[in-house]
Amino acid sequence: MKHLRTFCLVGALSFAASAFAQTPAATPAPTPMPPATIASVADREISIIENDIVPAAEAMPEDKYNFAPTTGEFKGVRTFAQQVKHVANTNYLFFAAILGEKPAVDTTNDNGPDSIKTKADIVKFLKDSFALGHRAANSLTAENNLERVSLGGPNKAPRIFWVTFGVAHGFDHYGQMVEYLRMNGIIPPASRGSN
Repeated sequence: MKHLRTFCLVGALSFAASAFAQTPAATPAPTPMPPATIASVADREISIIENDIVPAAEAMPEDKYNFAPTTGEFKGVRTFAQQVKHVANTNYLFFAAILGEKPAVDTTNDNGPDSIKTKADIVKFLKDSFALGHRAANSLTAENNLERVSLGGPNKAPRIFWVTFGVAHGFDHYGQMVEYLRMNGIIPPASRGSN
């Protein structure tokens, strides 16, 4: 009986030791996030649309960049390339206004400069427009975000409006780009999941 008690005690201690060894180490407390600012929130919004629309622009093969739907009520719609260039062009217009700068490109053509033609140039134009957007977002402060600025005409709107409207505008055209990709048998990168 004495051996049985000793055996049970050793077994219980072994079980406890193995259970303790398998207990995960205490995880360090997460690093607290810095407090949100107008600039950080605006910059995050720009990143969200950028992370959807740039991969979509990159996913369309160059030989399909001039694709526009023709079946149904699509008369006169923009091509895929024009969709991408329009977003970039509008980004330049909105984000330069936030910064109080003249756009670095000619924004008079709603679909962007005619000189930007290849897929590589169009994607670069788009990426550069988002770089300007990040710079504009990061210029926003509690003091200046409601300051009204103009896109060049008489109408003015608060700086923060041009960020939020720019993001909304981008998503509108992203939805159209998604349709164009799917009409060409391409699953948009944002719809592919992490697999």
